[in-house]
Amino acid sequence: MNQYLGEFEEVVLLTVAVLHPEAYGIAIVDEIEQRLNRKVSMGALQTVLKRLEQKGLLTSVLGEATKVRGGKRKRYFTVTPAGQNMLSEVKMQRMALWEAIPEMAFK
Repeated sequence: MNQYLGEFEEVVLLTVAVLHPEAYGIAIVDEIEQRLNRKVSMGALQTVLKRLEQKGLLTSVLGEATKVRGGKRKRYFTVTPAGQNMLSEVKMQRMALWEAIPEMAFK
């Protein structure tokens, strides 16, 4: 793995995968807040989404304009194959760490 994935980046990437194909800003914030009981600002999320796109781990497309949103279009995010590989590597690394903990460590 030649790129580093921060903890919040990992959470966002996983959440985009969970919400597929309906992963857009507000839905991502709501899902993270509900699942992790963690407050997320839209500004922080937008920064991470942009960074993940720059790293090639996410792609995005603009949806159709709707009257409900006053003509504003939603940007939908999708995990790329590189993002999927990154998540798999991170998962394997974390599992290896968990499995390396001696049984007596948590007694």
